[in-house]
Amino acid sequence: MKFRQSLLSYAEKHGVTQAAIKYNVNRQYIYRWKRRYNGDIQSLANRSHRPHHHPNQHTEAELQQITNFRRRNPNTGLVVLWVKLRQKGYKRSITGLYRVLRRQGQLTVKLPNPKYIPKTLRKDALSGRACSNRCEICSRVLHRRKRRR
Repeated sequence: MKFRQSLLSYAEKHGVTQAAIKYNVNRQYIYRWKRRYNGDIQSLANRSHRPHHHPNQHTEAELQQITNFRRRNPNTGLVVLWVKLRQKGYKRSITGLYRVLRRQGQLTVKLPNPKYIPKTLRKDALSGRACSNRCEICSRVLHRRKRRR
């Protein structure tokens, strides 16, 4: 804020163009702060960029409905949850639902696939080599042995 105050005092004495050259800023920047400055250093503070209101924001009833459905169906996926909500009168898009769930930390966590366990190999009935149970030769030999018994 002190930088802006010294910039504006220099601009008052020497002009906006000279102040812009000296302080290495745009003239538009100086004019913006001159318009806002009322003699108080607090008027040179940054203002909030937050909007005053958001007309398309989810209502409390919609948020409560989403929370209730998620509590009753904790493992349901996004699309199925969205379809169930639509059947109950929810009018928002699936993207809006995704953002709300992400913000509330209610997204389902997808479990990793189970670890692959390789099949055990056994010796081939004829050659003595290692092979799987699905080997064509082994299956014929095993089938014959079962029929003989």
